[in-house]
Amino acid sequence: MTDIIMHGCNGRMGQVIVSLVAEDPDVRIVAGVDISGEKKNDFPVYTKLSDVKEKGVIIDFSNASAADGLMDYVEETRTPVVLCSTGLSEAQIKRLDRVSTVAPVLRSANMSLGVNTVMKLIKTAAEILAPKGFDIEIVEKHHNQKLDAPSGTALALADVMNEALDKKYDYVYDRSKRREKRPENEIGISAVRGGTIVGEHDIIFAGTDEVIEIRHEAFSRKIFAKGAIAAAKFLDGKAPGMYGMPDVIG
Repeated sequence: MTDIIMHGCNGRMGQVIVSLVAEDPDVRIVAGVDISGEKKNDFPVYTKLSDVKEKGVIIDFSNASAADGLMDYVEETRTPVVLCSTGLSEAQIKRLDRVSTVAPVLRSANMSLGVNTVMKLIKTAAEILAPKGFDIEIVEKHHNQKLDAPSGTALALADVMNEALDKKYDYVYDRSKRREKRPENEIGISAVRGGTIVGEHDIIFAGTDEVIEIRHEAFSRKIFAKGAIAAAKFLDGKAPGMYGMPDVIG
């Protein structure tokens, strides 16, 4: 049995995880953390992590503004954490690396099995196609309530390809002020925000007279919740270190 502390328990993703955990005999939520302190479920809810008395693997679906307090707690208590929030600053990411030397940390821009499979596919595609002159573009779409742009997943997709290409590529988010031909070594990343789009990511490899597109579309937030729960089970009992979804899916 894996015990879970749900950080951001009253948010949309928090409540999706709560509902899925209720159907899984191998996990249980022993405490929740939410700034409102409102008790919506049958576990205790605290307004801050430092007040939590229970022990368990933290699943974090809050936001970047809460990350510093989360890392303080994890570093002090050596509590395992599955960090799903996006929009972290460079300073926060560097600090998280330090925290992982004393506690098990699993960070992923996207918890979906499908997205992590796409990452493997585009790594191979980039290695084959980019040297042959194919341009690389990413278009991501999300609901109109999403705060960060581009999405953490879009950046992670770009990073996977750029690392495979010896980090020779620059990321471009806006070409409106440029009047020039497209440079070869850039990855364009475009963000669309509208309606209730759960999440769509298109990776485009555009060559001479042919285009290859690899696409992932999320129809429900449950795919991210299922991944987070699987990650919590994986992290339970692990040694300190930085882990990712590839470790979970094998």
